[in-house]
Amino acid sequence: MKTPIKTTTGALRSAHVLASVIAVAVAFGISGSALAGGGAQVCGPQTLSGSYIFATSGFSIVDGVAQPKAIVEAIDFNGDGTLISPFATVSLNGVIIRSTNSVGTYTVAENCSGTLTFTAGPSFDIFVGRHAREISMIQTGGPVPAVFEGLAKKVSN
Repeated sequence: MKTPIKTTTGALRSAHVLASVIAVAVAFGISGSALAGGGAQVCGPQTLSGSYIFATSGFSIVDGVAQPKAIVEAIDFNGDGTLISPFATVSLNGVIIRSTNSVGTYTVAENCSGTLTFTAGPSFDIFVGRHAREISMIQTGGPVPAVFEGLAKKVSN
């Protein structure tokens, strides 16, 4: 019978210590990633440099009707707020559209959120993942309303 009481007491002490460490961290403005030894990631336009593949699906809304949309696209970020898409294939309600060398711009704030806009095309809110290996993207504007989000994954520097 002593073992369960001892284990429970030990678990409560561990929980109390953890709560104390978290309280001190919050009081001094230390983030959870800093506690884990990861440090806070600070971003800017230079964070995105290299080639990514954006492959996802969703819907475009045409005359109030959702139409399926899928895309596979390469996006090359130049590290300076400019980008080029050397190729893209889009299926919009079964109609295939291919494009090459589309250009655009992007922003990345210190908190790793930003925007991406293709010239004469859609725009996205973006969120840069740890070490810029992935970018979460959600379409926020363009010639046709859409419910369209996905990940762009880094494939080369």
